[in-house]
Amino acid sequence: MLKLEGVRLPPGGGAAELTAEAARLLRIRAADVRSVRVLRRSVDAREGVSLAYTLAVSAENEAAVLRRCRSRKVSRLEPAPVYRLPSPLPPPALPPVVVGAGPAGLFAALVLAGAGQRPILLERGRPVEERRADVRRFWASGDLNPESNVQFGEGGAGAFSDGKLNTGTRDPRHRFILEQLTACGAPEDILIDAKPHVGTDYLFTVLQNLRRKLAALGADIRFGTRLTDLRIEGGALTAVETAGPGGAVRIPCGGVILCPGHSARDTFEMLLARGVPMEAKPFAVGVRIEHRQSDCDAAQYRQYAGHPGLPASTYKLSCHLPAGRGVFSFCVCPGGEVVAAASERDGVATNGMSEFARDRENINGALLVGVTPEDFGGAGPLAGVAFQRKLEAAAYALGGGGYRAPAQRVEDFLARRPSLGPGRVLPSYRPGVTWTDLHECLPPFVSAALEEALPILGRKLRGYDSPDAVLTAVESRSSSPVRIPRGPDGRSGIRGLYPCGEGAGYAGGILSAAADGMRCAEALLAHQQQGDDLP
Repeated sequence: MLKLEGVRLPPGGGAAELTAEAARLLRIRAADVRSVRVLRRSVDAREGVSLAYTLAVSAENEAAVLRRCRSRKVSRLEPAPVYRLPSPLPPPALPPVVVGAGPAGLFAALVLAGAGQRPILLERGRPVEERRADVRRFWASGDLNPESNVQFGEGGAGAFSDGKLNTGTRDPRHRFILEQLTACGAPEDILIDAKPHVGTDYLFTVLQNLRRKLAALGADIRFGTRLTDLRIEGGALTAVETAGPGGAVRIPCGGVILCPGHSARDTFEMLLARGVPMEAKPFAVGVRIEHRQSDCDAAQYRQYAGHPGLPASTYKLSCHLPAGRGVFSFCVCPGGEVVAAASERDGVATNGMSEFARDRENINGALLVGVTPEDFGGAGPLAGVAFQRKLEAAAYALGGGGYRAPAQRVEDFLARRPSLGPGRVLPSYRPGVTWTDLHECLPPFVSAALEEALPILGRKLRGYDSPDAVLTAVESRSSSPVRIPRGPDGRSGIRGLYPCGEGAGYAGGILSAAADGMRCAEALLAHQQQGDDLP
């Protein structure tokens, strides 16, 4: 089998054209190509617009083809590293506990259950079917359920997102995760796309099927169950205290993988009170910026804009300002919508999501300014949490209550005047927006950085600083404001406690969080074999 890189076709090319182009690059007849399999696919819009492929090609007399080609684009296909689940172990007397059913917790539980450990998976929110109803009611009416929302519930914050699975690292766990997702109903395109995404609509089905798989492997999944306390003896964790449908319950356990998510603020407070080492960490805050998807497509695809062979366009932008601030796009959702993502009363937080088709009118993305502990206006590990709450309360007040979000046209934001209504871009945020001046709810240094960055980014992507683009505030949950330090062995300063995923400060998206959950499960299994998590 041969590996052929850099194969390019214009939009609309199909299997026959791909085979013909592979034969041309290999300098063989199309009839001598036995099979073609796509390994990777991306859109290249830098010079013209084309679809770029990496292919696995089976051909007649491959050794001769390699000698004749003498091209760096052609090589023998080497087997990719394959992730193997840890070998099964006897079930322990005390089962391991996984806290949080986001990507990190779900895949930590999958590894443990696959090793025969019968883990207990605790999730403060509700199953995704009930959670979706709670979220839709909130978006329609402003009726917030603090325990079942965009942040809390089965699937974590990623369940209401674009479902992006991008990563910049090579890890055999990533392929395993993608294969598990497709086996549970995710589109098979995620196995080959350079920028794979699942979409909120598919994630709804995937999560239900993954839950069934975990249960079949022996996992004990408990929804509506919140971690309230830790029991620590001799420097080791012995039990967790929970509050759930049956009231307060103590669960003796043989290790805890803690995957709280970036918004479990009450959990952070409890951990700090229990002496778990924690520290404030840098993150980023800002706004959601919304454009018409057709305008973004025209700027990037030019004459091919609207071509059915091309996906909705996306972007990744950044700039470093002279004063030292970094401003960048994040979590871009083509053909999506801006959503209300609050998890606490009387605070507005925004996020973005899209379905697999990415076929809505607008594209939105976070436009963020990097912040550090020096910006928080307080001290201690939870200073970033207080900073977030202050921003969200200010946005709630400026929006006029009811979880309406303050919004402003870019032209008005740059002119520092309140907006009176929309232009060509209609905001998608629900329960609705209040037109105003965002300078009244954003810290001055954040507003100044955004003002400086918008024209710069507009020169990188035509139309990004369009007068009618809509800014919606506030985007405050880009990542966790805390880090729970852990050692090379995966544990915190407390034996048996494994801080994990985005909420603990070790991941930045669905794929990286899921992989971190797997690593922590592997570490717990290794220590269980050694018997050194016991007090």
